[in-house]
Amino acid sequence: MQIVNRSRKNSVALETTLLIHGVPSNSSRSLAHELAGIVDAQGAHPVLVGVVDGKPTIGMTDDELDALIDAPSVPKANTGNLGVYLKRKSHAATTVSTTMELAHAAGVRVFATGGLGGVHSGYGENWDVSADLMAFTQFPVAVVTSGVKSILDVVSTREALETLGIPVVGFRTDSFPAFYLPESAAGVDARFDDADELADYVRFELARTSRGIVVANPIPQEHALDPVQWDEWLTLAKDRAEQEHARGRAWTPAVLGAVHEFSGGATLRANIGLVKSNTTLAGMLAARL
Repeated sequence: MQIVNRSRKNSVALETTLLIHGVPSNSSRSLAHELAGIVDAQGAHPVLVGVVDGKPTIGMTDDELDALIDAPSVPKANTGNLGVYLKRKSHAATTVSTTMELAHAAGVRVFATGGLGGVHSGYGENWDVSADLMAFTQFPVAVVTSGVKSILDVVSTREALETLGIPVVGFRTDSFPAFYLPESAAGVDARFDDADELADYVRFELARTSRGIVVANPIPQEHALDPVQWDEWLTLAKDRAEQEHARGRAWTPAVLGAVHEFSGGATLRANIGLVKSNTTLAGMLAARL
């Protein structure tokens, strides 16, 4: 696989799915620049990852990002369908799994995202397991994340990571976070309170195995949602998705869209807050590696 690689030794990978599918298009460019600035401020080098005209690109330019933002439709690429978009010379936004794959191919060892995909709760026909989890068994990249998306089965996802042998370490937390919520009923394998010690561990573990690392960084308290209010919004969103007969891969975006509506945009604000926090920590780690 030929890639466009503009990474450096201390790079942090940033995904395009958030910018293309996760925020309003009129804020995508400014958010991309803000995240890049956060990485720069930590002494690391930001590289935006995506597929442009069928070319896997690590370190997209503003013009290349604009091409994706302005395109009438940009699919999400996972590890299963990535090759299709490459062969067809299509644009594609990278999810966690494909960002890990391309980052590893470019020699990038740290990746900042929002939340992982994971195990659905077996809700009717919508039981599903994300390709994100298997990607950790293939690509040795440290992924800084606020745990797993709150609409999923967080405890089952944590158990799946353990079954796959994926180390899950917490930065200043003993709990495996649940995206909009800083805590869940699941724990982490180890807690690190110091960025230098965490970076030493990441360096050691990535060299020791061919597996990735989940670096769990809880959403900052000032951006976290109220758990009771979140449960109410989620119940309404699931009911809406069922009424609209959303199935399979369509279920997650349907629920997320409905939650955003019911919350009055609170979930989007929380998402941006936690992504910025994760990008800061990823920059700290990359600068230390």
